[in-house]
Amino acid sequence: MISLSLCMIVKDEEEVIRRCLDSVINIVDEIIIVDTGSTDKTKEIAKEYTRKVYDFKWIDDFSEARNFSFSKASKEYILWMDADEYFDKENQEKLIKLKNNLSNNIDAVTFETNMLDCNNTCITFIGRRNRIVKKGKDFRWIGFVHEYIDISGEILDSNIAIIHHKVKSVSDRNLKLYRKNVEAGNKLSDRDLYYYGKELYCNRYYEEAIKVLEEFTTKAIWVEEIIDSLCKIGKCYLFLNDHKKSREYFYKCFEYTCPNINIFYNIAESFELQKEYLKATTWYEAILKLEESEKFMCCENIDYLNFNVNLSLCVCNFELGCINKSYYHHLKCKEINPLNQCVIKNDEIFRNIITKN
Repeated sequence: MISLSLCMIVKDEEEVIRRCLDSVINIVDEIIIVDTGSTDKTKEIAKEYTRKVYDFKWIDDFSEARNFSFSKASKEYILWMDADEYFDKENQEKLIKLKNNLSNNIDAVTFETNMLDCNNTCITFIGRRNRIVKKGKDFRWIGFVHEYIDISGEILDSNIAIIHHKVKSVSDRNLKLYRKNVEAGNKLSDRDLYYYGKELYCNRYYEEAIKVLEEFTTKAIWVEEIIDSLCKIGKCYLFLNDHKKSREYFYKCFEYTCPNINIFYNIAESFELQKEYLKATTWYEAILKLEESEKFMCCENIDYLNFNVNLSLCVCNFELGCINKSYYHHLKCKEINPLNQCVIKNDEIFRNIITKN
């Protein structure tokens, strides 16, 4: 059995930190909490779980804070988490099994990260990151924001998943760090250029995001990031109400990938927003046909996408006067997520229609 240190950096996480620590308290051998300036009860809660709570003066660099947390670990391996993440019971058991059986030859272990929607009901995104690293290898975090661990050696891709459920709303914290570096004349790496564009997009600076992501697509060597950048540029134009221009970028994605649910969905949505409901339904229906195919890759959860597609088909068919088709897709949505507010509202609309008839 290996020994395991949990290392976290936190700030103002009183709403979620207890959930996180409760999910690992009986698994890890040590908990390291590095606070970067909380003004709420985060530190007081953390001290209920560990005496190893440290203050770190924030210097606009996530890697420095994470490397400081790693320096305080004393066990064979280090697990890192954010406060808005946790393990459910199934993955707690998987982590215990991994801890009991991990070979000392392994230098790092990757976990899936399952992002939940705001209602804590559906997985909206699945990613994979290095989560456990060998202390003796002295791996370092790199990057002042959107940091990553520079890993080498034997890596194990595990079947363990961490649930990421963000409670805080999107902030401009990361964007400010990027702007500060740009204004200081620091040249951004290709990786930072990509994330800078994404931060601009998330904070609704669409014209700037287009410019930055366009620059990134001329430099990128990672196909996945090119596709994501093209999709985000397309979405920027969508939010700027230039639907035709948005589709130009969605179509460009097919130069890099096979038929893909996410791209189909973006194209369908662009037609729906233009109120071209017949064209929109054609693309949405194509998505449902793609589901059974093994010829596409999609990082988003199928149930989540199924819900959105069926909801859109419900709306589009209703606008086209195809009430029976609309009701069929409403029932599909109801099967997937009966507590969704759109489902509840549409249920009332269809009940009124049925009552009148």
